[in-house]
Amino acid sequence: MVLSQRLHEAFKGAVERMTSPRTVSAFKEKGVLTPDEFILAGDNLVSKCPTWSWEMGDPNKRKPYLPAEKQFLITRNVPCLRRASSIEEDYNAAGGEVLLDNDDDEGWLATHGIDRVFGWGWLENKTEDEIVPSMDTQESSVKRNFKPLIPQDDEDEDILDMDDVGDDNLVETDDSTLQPYLVAHEPEDDHILKTRTYDISITYDKYYQTPRVWLTGYDETRYLLQPELVLEDVSQDHARKTVTIEDHPHMPGKHASIHPCRHGAVMKKIIDILLSRGVNPEVDKYLFIFLKFVASVIPTIEYDYTMDFELGGQ
Repeated sequence: MVLSQRLHEAFKGAVERMTSPRTVSAFKEKGVLTPDEFILAGDNLVSKCPTWSWEMGDPNKRKPYLPAEKQFLITRNVPCLRRASSIEEDYNAAGGEVLLDNDDDEGWLATHGIDRVFGWGWLENKTEDEIVPSMDTQESSVKRNFKPLIPQDDEDEDILDMDDVGDDNLVETDDSTLQPYLVAHEPEDDHILKTRTYDISITYDKYYQTPRVWLTGYDETRYLLQPELVLEDVSQDHARKTVTIEDHPHMPGKHASIHPCRHGAVMKKIIDILLSRGVNPEVDKYLFIFLKFVASVIPTIEYDYTMDFELGGQ
C-alpha cells in the first residue's frame, strides 16, 4: 500500500473512532445514509433478492452502531463470464458514448440509443416502484449499454476524495498482503473462456456515510484471483481510479473495493433526476438504485438486484 493511502486510512480510522455515526437522514439532500437507513435498505434487498443475506462477520471487528447479526450484506458465487474489456469493445462497436445531463461537468455516460439503457429514457414516465427493476429486466442489456461519469461537485469539502489518496499504485500486489488461500495464475490463452465467480459484500462506511462494495474473485477452480486479475473485471474507466485493495472491515484479508468517496454525490445526482421526473424515491429502495449504478463499474459480474414480485406489489 502506498504511503498516501496508508495516511488516508489512518486519518479516516481516527475520525471514525472520534465521531458518532450519522443519526439525521440526508438521503435526498446528500445521497447518504444513517446506519438505521442502511439496515432498512439492506432488509429490503434481502427480502426481494434471496441471493443476498446479512452476515455477522468477525466478532472482533463488530461495529457497535450496527446490529450484531447485520454487520454487512453478502452474495456468493456470482458468475462472471466475460472480461470488462469485451464489454468496452461492444461500446465502441455500438457507436460510442453519449454524455447525458452535463450540467457543471456532471453527468453519466451511456451508449447511443439512450431510451434503451439505464439513462434518462429509463427514468422517463416511471413510477417509484418501476425504478426498481423486475425479474423481467434484462440485466445484461443494462450492463452492456450504461456506465456513469461520476459527478465532480465540490460538496462535502471535509471529506477526502481519491485525488487526496493518489491514483498511482492503488492496487496492492504484494503477495504477503493476500488472503491465505491458493492464488490463481490464469494461462495466457485468449481461446479459453475463463469463467470466474465472485463473492460481493456491502458494508456501511461510517466516514463516507454510504454503502461500500467489496469484491473477492475466484477462478473456475476456486483459486483466489490476484488483484490485477480482479481489475480485468472492472470497467477500465474505474479500474485504477476508484478501485483499491484494502483490509475488509469485517472479514480477514485484502479485498478489492470500489472506493466510496463519490458514492454520495452520484446517488444525490440520481435522486435529483428522479425528483425532477416527479418520482419521490424512498430510502428502502436505496440499495437497488445503488447496485444499478455499481453495475456499470463491474459490468460483467452478474449479481442480483432485481425484485421477485410484480411491479407495484409489496
